[in-house]
Amino acid sequence: MAVDTQFHVLAVDDSLIDRMLIERLLRTSSFQVTAVDSGTKALELLGLQGNHEEGEQEQHEDHHDMEVNLIITDYCMPEMTGYDLLRKIKESENLKNIPVVIMSSENIPSRINRCLEEGAEEFLLKPVQLSDVDRLKPHLMRTKSRPHDQKEESE
Repeated sequence: MAVDTQFHVLAVDDSLIDRMLIERLLRTSSFQVTAVDSGTKALELLGLQGNHEEGEQEQHEDHHDMEVNLIITDYCMPEMTGYDLLRKIKESENLKNIPVVIMSSENIPSRINRCLEEGAEEFLLKPVQLSDVDRLKPHLMRTKSRPHDQKEESE
C-alpha cells in the first residue's frame, strides 16, 4: 500500500560515495531510489538511448514500467555531464515534465544559472544534506498530482 504514495527518484552520480550518500538521504525521507553511475545509464532506464536511435522505440516501453517522479544528478561526470543529461531529458517529449535537480561540489554561478535556465528545478551544493532533500518535496508533489500519473497508477 505504501508503494502508491512513495515517490521514485532516479539518482545519477559517478562517485560511489556520493551516490550512497544521496541514496541514504532519499531513503531516510521515504523515497524509492534507483541509483546509476552515469547519464547514459539514466537515459537507458528512462527509455531514451543516446547511442542507438533505432533502438529508441524498443526501449521506450521500459519507461512505462519505471515511473520516475524526480531525477537528481551530479554535474561533473565523465562521458555525459549532468547538464547534458538535463538537456536530453528536457528535449524529450515523454520525459520533459520530470523535474531535474543538479548537484555539484563547485559553486560556480554561471554553471548554476545555465542549469536553471535549461530547466533544472534546483541546483544543490554538495555535500547534500537532509534539509536539501526537503526542498525537493514541492517538485515531487507537482509531478505526482498530474492526471497522467494517476491514470498509470490505477492500471
